Order: sequence, then C-alpha cells, then structure tokens
Amino acid sequence: MAPDTTSYWQASASLPKFPALASDLNVHVCVIGAGITGITAAALLKRAGVSVALIDRGHCGGVDTSHTTAHVTHVYDIGLAELQQSFGPEVARAVWHAGIAAIDQIDTNIRTGGIECDFRWVPGYLHVPFKAGEKTSQHVKTIADEGRIARELGFRAEALERVPCFETAGLRFPRQALFHPLKYLAGLLAQLPGDGCEIFEQSAATEIETEPLAVRVGEHRIRCRHVIVATHNPVTGLGGGLRANLLQTKLSLYQTYAIGARLPLGTIPEAAYWDTADPYNYLRVEHRGSYDYAIYGGEDHKTGHETDTAASFARLERRFHAFAPQVTIDHRWSGQFIESNDGLPFIGQFDEHVFVSTAYSGNGMTMGTLGGMMAADAVLHRKNPWQELFDPHRKKVFGGAWDFIKENAEYPFYLLRDWIGGAEGDSLAELDRGQGKVLKIDGKKVAAHRDENGKVTLCSAVCTHMQCIVSWNNAEQTWDCPCHGSRFKPTGEVISGPADEPLERIDSTA
Repeated sequence: MAPDTTSYWQASASLPKFPALASDLNVHVCVIGAGITGITAAALLKRAGVSVALIDRGHCGGVDTSHTTAHVTHVYDIGLAELQQSFGPEVARAVWHAGIAAIDQIDTNIRTGGIECDFRWVPGYLHVPFKAGEKTSQHVKTIADEGRIARELGFRAEALERVPCFETAGLRFPRQALFHPLKYLAGLLAQLPGDGCEIFEQSAATEIETEPLAVRVGEHRIRCRHVIVATHNPVTGLGGGLRANLLQTKLSLYQTYAIGARLPLGTIPEAAYWDTADPYNYLRVEHRGSYDYAIYGGEDHKTGHETDTAASFARLERRFHAFAPQVTIDHRWSGQFIESNDGLPFIGQFDEHVFVSTAYSGNGMTMGTLGGMMAADAVLHRKNPWQELFDPHRKKVFGGAWDFIKENAEYPFYLLRDWIGGAEGDSLAELDRGQGKVLKIDGKKVAAHRDENGKVTLCSAVCTHMQCIVSWNNAEQTWDCPCHGSRFKPTGEVISGPADEPLERIDSTA
C-alpha cells in the first residue's frame, strides 16, 4: 500500500471547526492566520483581557503548522559558529535564549490549560551524518566547534563519541521537547471563544485599511486598533498595506520533505536528531505504546527549484532504510519554511499598528511561539527582550555591535535569565540527597532541597525582596538571590537581607 500523503499530524488528530465571518465586527486586535503564531498570540491576549478576532483563509492549523515535523528545540537552524561569526556572541546567545523562552511558554500553556498533546522532554542530538564518508573529518570539526561555543555561551552541550542510532560523533543537548502540534493547538483553540474573542475560518483577509484601521474580509470589515499578521508568508493577499514588495525581497521560501513510519518498540531511543549535512537531515522518535513512531525529513530546496518530488522522497526513503531497516512507512508529505536575508526571523511592528512574524527557518515551533509572545507584548505595550534584534526594519547587526544586556537594561540580567529557562528539571527524582535545584513543578519555579536523610523541602523560588529567582549555593548549602544578594536557608528562612521575609513554603508529599 502506498503511504498516505497527508501529514501524520492531520491523520492522527482533528481541530475544531469555526464559522466564516458573516458580519462586520469591532475588536481590539485582529489576528490574521491561525497557525501556531496566531493562536499563541490570541491565547495570550485573551488571558490579558483583550478582545480578539482570529481569522484564517482556510482551517485553523491547516497549512504550515500541520506539515511541520514538530521538533521543539532551542538549538537554532543556523549553527552557533555562523551566528557568532556573523553577529557576535551576544546575538548567538540571545537567539538560543529565545528558543528556551518559547519552550517555556509552550510548557506553561500546556500545564495551565491541561492540554493533552503528547508533550515530553527529550534530549536533542546534533551529529555527524550517517555514512559521511570522506567528509567525516570536516563534520567532526563542525561538531567540536559547535560544542565549544555552546559551552562558552553558557549552554549545556555534552560531547559524545557515538550518538544513539547513528553511531557517529555528536553533541547531546538536554531538555529539548516533542509534542503533537495539532493536539496542542486544539487545546489552545478550545480556550479562545467567548469574552469578546471569536474565531472565523474560510475568512481570507483581502486588505488592511489604515484610516480607520480595519481588515477587509470579502464584503465585511473587522475594525480594530491592532493587526497581527501571523500568516506564513505575510504579504499574501494584503496589497500595499504592508509595503509588500519591500518585505518580499528579504524572504526566501524553501520546501522540505518528511516521512512517517512505525518502528518496533525500542529500536531507536526517544529523542530529536539532526545532522551537520547541508541540507541537513532530521529525525524524531517517540514511544507510542506498542511501537515507536519516527518522522524523518530533509531534501530541502528552494520552492519551485525541484520538479521531481518523487525522486526527493525516494532519496529520503533510501537514507531512512539505511540506518533503520525495520521501518514501515505509512505517511509522507512536504512542508514549507521561510528564511530571511540575514538568517534571523522578522518579528515586530511593520507599520504603525501592524505586526508581522515570519522567516523562522526550520524552527517553526519555537520561533512561531516566540512570534505570538512578542505580538502580545507589542499590543500590551510591553518591551520584549528580542524586540530590536528581530525588528523587520533592522539593519544587519555585525559582530559585537549589539549588546543583549545593554539593550535590555530595564530587565535585570538574572531575572531575565531565569525567566527564559532557569529551571534545572521538572521532577523531584532529579534531586539527590544534600542537593538543591530550581525545578519547574506544575508550571511554577520551585526551590527544592533534599537533605541527607532524604526529606524534601519545597519553597517558592521567587525571592521575597524583588521577585528574582534564587539559585542553589552548593558550597554554603543556601539559596542565594543573584539580583541583590539575599540568602536563605535550605528550608527558606532568611539568613541575610535585603529580603526580610522567608521564601514561601510549598506543601510536599515527597
């Protein structure tokens, strides 16, 4: 039987249906495009009490989000060595921090919304290509450089002589993730309607009118104060309102191919994998009860530059069978991604009240989520740490010219650092005797300590002075605040100020 040509996600989950726009409407924000960016922005804005109309020319999640391979990783498509050479170490660090922030937001959305979407934390492996041949030494050097720079910039990257499955040299990045993107979006969509928020499908935006601001949908208008353009390609169908031609010259569209297949349980460890080939190959494996399910992709090329798509799938299948001969292929599909002229996303204000978000390269799940976060911040007049870096009107930032910390002086560095992923785990099982860690439990940062007798004490990780996140001082066995120096006992009592209240205790059954 020939493989199903719909994506695995579309075949294994469904999204709710919504009506077409049938009348004029007045809201605070109109979001055009109901993929991961638009739905994330709408969800965050509704939580903030903002009225939103979310519209899509087809069905929610029906195009690019449903054709992803759903790697959820902070490791950006462009390697750290290239990022650092082109933009400097602060930009390279900030781009990876952006991915961490997005994963943190996805995790928070899932926990607070009780969304069942097969989310799991997994390691990510960057590795030398399988059977790299005469270019092996070149790929090994790339791996070594990426690992060194990652560690210099403060990220965890474990060098391995043999990566699981491929048995080639590589790097292991902990706390990457996998999920089912359509199940995740279905959970967010279920929370949206009501309290001034509405969703409309089969409602293509045909024009953005500026005086007064409104989005034309056929013969109807959605009048609003802000427009968020969260379509994959932000110029489609919107005429001159976005100065379309100018933005389009900065974008390049690419095609990628994916294969879904069953594997005998335990054949390949559950994880995300990608190699250093150009274009690179990528694999994700997850346990599905009685079997494993793998999605393998690659063969990227500029859209329209390859007419024999059957040959692209055939090459991909041959490589897949070479390292996993037991696979049973049941799905194959293609997707599209966009790259910018300098390799970084375009996320920000394009016109006075129009926000765009595009050019995520191969990091659609993380950068798409970040786009939704940044769009919500823009509407709510909150400065975002990546606002200037990803500005659609930016001039290219050359090495060392952009200081992430200086540009965000109002964000205390340690507070920002912990906002974008200060947790060291999400389970008390990761806590040894005599050890303290900041864990993320039920969506909250928790200062967890296990004494030598095995008793666990849980406190809020938020310092009672200025709400920074404490960190564990292993030498002194204390919780220390990196912002202003307050210190606390493992059980939360104040040792020294400026804090004068203990860390809030949290009940523990451990």
